Amino acid sequence: MFRRKVISSILKHTKEASQIHNLRATQHSFKLFTPPIVKHHFHSFRSHYPILIPKLGRHVGYIRNFSRMASAEAAGHKEGLKLFVTGGARAQKAVGIWLFGSAAWVFSMVVLGGITRLTRSGLSMTDWKFTGSLPPLSDEEWLQEFEKYQQSPEYKRVNKGMKIEDFKFIYWMEYAHRMWGRGLGIMFALPYSYFLHKGFITLRLGLRLSALFALGAGQGFIGWWMVKSGLEEPPSEYSQPRVSPYRLAAHLTSAFAIYSGLVWTALSVVMPEPPAESLTWVRGAVKVRRLALPVGLLVGLTAISGAFVAGNDAGHAFNTFPKMGDVWIPDDIFEMKPLIRNFFENTSTVQLDHRILATATLVSVCALWWSTRKLDIHPAVRSVIGSTLGMAALQVTLGVSTLLSYVPVSLGSAHQAGALTLMTFMLLLNHTVRKPSLSLLKSLPQVVKAN
Repeated sequence: MFRRKVISSILKHTKEASQIHNLRATQHSFKLFTPPIVKHHFHSFRSHYPILIPKLGRHVGYIRNFSRMASAEAAGHKEGLKLFVTGGARAQKAVGIWLFGSAAWVFSMVVLGGITRLTRSGLSMTDWKFTGSLPPLSDEEWLQEFEKYQQSPEYKRVNKGMKIEDFKFIYWMEYAHRMWGRGLGIMFALPYSYFLHKGFITLRLGLRLSALFALGAGQGFIGWWMVKSGLEEPPSEYSQPRVSPYRLAAHLTSAFAIYSGLVWTALSVVMPEPPAESLTWVRGAVKVRRLALPVGLLVGLTAISGAFVAGNDAGHAFNTFPKMGDVWIPDDIFEMKPLIRNFFENTSTVQLDHRILATATLVSVCALWWSTRKLDIHPAVRSVIGSTLGMAALQVTLGVSTLLSYVPVSLGSAHQAGALTLMTFMLLLNHTVRKPSLSLLKSLPQVVKAN
């Protein structure tokens, strides 16, 4: 029932807003909001558009002028192009800001979740409510929460004798992570309802955002499902209690999926057309796209393997590099039966997998850069490729440093943030080299005209 009402509302307001938008189309050109993470990559546009991008002395000025240029180009060729947002330039900018803000919030959620895990705070709250609840406000309430935690396997086997002051720290970490997630839900839902009411959201965008919102709401259930596995007694008396690596991987993969969906959708809102000024550059983008997509998938697979490293505490084993201890490949990588379990539960195999995937990712990004260095492509595409290479190298450096340092909280959380940043660059690259609309292709010259 709710879904039918949402779709009906989207259709109704989209039709009304489209009529208004058509009346204003002759008076306004599109102005696009450019997210902070791509500001650096459009610096090179200045030399190619000296009229549209004058020397303003400030880097932000380049971005805003490029945005106006790209928007005007999109407006000039919007025939046959399906826009995500109706209502004109202001609506487009407002929705873009909101979506990029939501993506940044998810990014912070992932980093905060990593810190919560690394400080072993995730099992401090032994119950869960979907709507949340107030934290303990009195000494008596704190004692009640502490008594609940004292019944958990983690306290009995790991934190026996913990003082209530130390318990308060891990409790606040977990509480902050949960409430930050609920805050994200409110921050997403309220603007979404407003834009929907104003008729700015098209049916296609509305369905996509509804799916992302549902996935975000499901994250709360997945998170508790994960935590609950760590509150159960370990199978062996010598095992430390920890959450299921499968559930942790599901929780992190879902967060990456939500973030990727928000970033891609936000980019589609603010940049309806990819940067393309000639058919030569479009053909170059096609060649880049054939390489960028598989590399992006490899980056995602490596990030998921990192979740299994975290779930098995595999980062605390084999704290040497490049060898694992005194050998390249440990002897026990296939000791579990059935064989498939080793890739998800065996500490040695899980860490070896992550090392191989991380190395393969760095080599693939290097190959992408090397293969495209002589292609005739748009300066923005070349800039993103170069930045992706730099980020991949930094991420591998962070990973090795984290391993050699026995996973300190600072490096561990930076490594997790680096994985999401590298994913962001791959999303930006794949979005930048996507296929232009047919109307834009028909209007492009063979080569860029010299100024």
